[in-house]
Amino acid sequence: MSHVETIAAGGRLCCYIVRGSFLPQQTTFVTPPEAIQQVGFIVREKGGNVARHVHKPVERKIVGTPEVLVVRSGKCEIDLYNEAMEIVATRELVTGDVVLLLSGGHGFRMLDDTTLMEVKQGPYVGYDDKVLF
Repeated sequence: MSHVETIAAGGRLCCYIVRGSFLPQQTTFVTPPEAIQQVGFIVREKGGNVARHVHKPVERKIVGTPEVLVVRSGKCEIDLYNEAMEIVATRELVTGDVVLLLSGGHGFRMLDDTTLMEVKQGPYVGYDDKVLF
């Protein structure tokens, strides 16, 4: 099994799945620089640092709501759908796995008591930005 899996449908990248077992030896980003959401690992040795910095107020245009979910505990299945709301893949996720959702739809089934940590672009506008199917 690959430590990082990409799933695409209709020529569009739906998601990245990063397995909890992936522990790179050096700083590694799993997403390319042009991705609308960036996910990577910062690796430093004891005593190392990340230089103090502030991010410039760069205006970005983002269409959609990319989401990052971290399985903090438990086990679940994720169903991934294309833009036409047709299923394209199902994957099991376990503690430590990370999924970056970029396009299409998704749904989860909990196989154990599960806690997911979600990070997504705000501001949150409620269910007005979702289509349930």
